[in-house]
Amino acid sequence: MSLEQLKAFLEKVKLDTKLQEQINAAKSSKDVLAIAKEYGHDFNSDHCSELTKSDLEVISGGHKGIGPVIAKAGCMPWIGS
Repeated sequence: MSLEQLKAFLEKVKLDTKLQEQINAAKSSKDVLAIAKEYGHDFNSDHCSELTKSDLEVISGGHKGIGPVIAKAGCMPWIGS
C-alpha cells in the first residue's frame, strides 16, 4: 500500500469514464478501495493524509471528477498544505 498507488489510481480514474461511473455508484469508502484493488491499486484511506493540495492539483489537471473520488475513498479534498 502506498501513496504512489493512490496517485496512480487517481490518474487512471481521470482517464476512464467506466471507472468514474463505478466510483460514483460506490456506497462507501470500502467500496472505492475494493474497486481500486480490482484495478491493481492497493492503498488505504490513511494514504490520503499524505496528499497535498499541490498533489491533487497536479493529479486532477483541472478534471472535476477527482474531488469526489478523493472524498469517496475516505479522504477529504485538499488535505495537507
